[in-house]
Amino acid sequence: KMAGSPTPWIGSAYLFLQSTCKTIALPSLYESSQKKPRVFKALKLALADSTGSVNGVDMLKVHCSHPHLIVQLRFCKRENCRRFLRSYREGALLKSLQSHLQLSLATTTVPLQVELKAGSEHLDRMLKDEDHCLECIYREKPDRLPDEEITELEECFKSLMLHQSTNNNVAGKGCSSLPYPPQGSSLPPQVTFIFQGQQFDNRAITSDDHQKFAKSVSKKWKQVGRSLQKSCRALRDPVIDNLALEYDREGLYEQAYQMLLRFIQSEGKKATIARLIAALEENGLVSLAEELLGLHSNEDCS
Repeated sequence: KMAGSPTPWIGSAYLFLQSTCKTIALPSLYESSQKKPRVFKALKLALADSTGSVNGVDMLKVHCSHPHLIVQLRFCKRENCRRFLRSYREGALLKSLQSHLQLSLATTTVPLQVELKAGSEHLDRMLKDEDHCLECIYREKPDRLPDEEITELEECFKSLMLHQSTNNNVAGKGCSSLPYPPQGSSLPPQVTFIFQGQQFDNRAITSDDHQKFAKSVSKKWKQVGRSLQKSCRALRDPVIDNLALEYDREGLYEQAYQMLLRFIQSEGKKATIARLIAALEENGLVSLAEELLGLHSNEDCS
């Protein structure tokens, strides 16, 4: 570092997790070679939700101490730590952990109890005093680099996300040249989103999504396009009307397809499913939103 540059803000804390369900033992799941990557993925995504970035907090080691799963955390920016504390205090982190564990393990709800410590300090007792919590975390300097196992799981996590992205792209018909961004390369700032009270991973729009949208949106493709144009320069007037004229002979499918293609091409990795679902919901296309999220294949959810 250059002379006179400020010392980086670095602190450490331990997150204690315990399932209150007798049939779900988190340490046992983590000790399973098959389940460990899934538990790690849930932890990774929930922590990313809490800070707004996949790199907002590092996991240094995960300890199995029955009945607890203990995650050693490292924060390299005060603001990231502040966001994490607020997410923890408001219960958002707990909900995100439960949701991601449910999705990753393909199980029913995972009821959890959480506790946060920095050294000998129990931070749950002082959460209202955010600055004091930050001081306690800052005082606890990390005593290790990421564990070798954590490094391997990070690579496994990236490969898993990239593999899912590749499968989704290959599923498209004749769309291999379309710019669907790889999901594993850079997770968007909003890692999850809520739809109908359920939490979903905010992934890239796939070729399968693209085709389903074009097939089912019908005449409302223009309305969806105008919802998307609020945050997408490439769809601003008169683009949508021009697309309608240009592809009039090809019909509604092609018009809708070309509109969403413009969105994907211009927004790149920011062309996420959450933005498309929000536009569909805004225009009353809830059934199509459910189809894109795979809800029609499940039993009705209240």
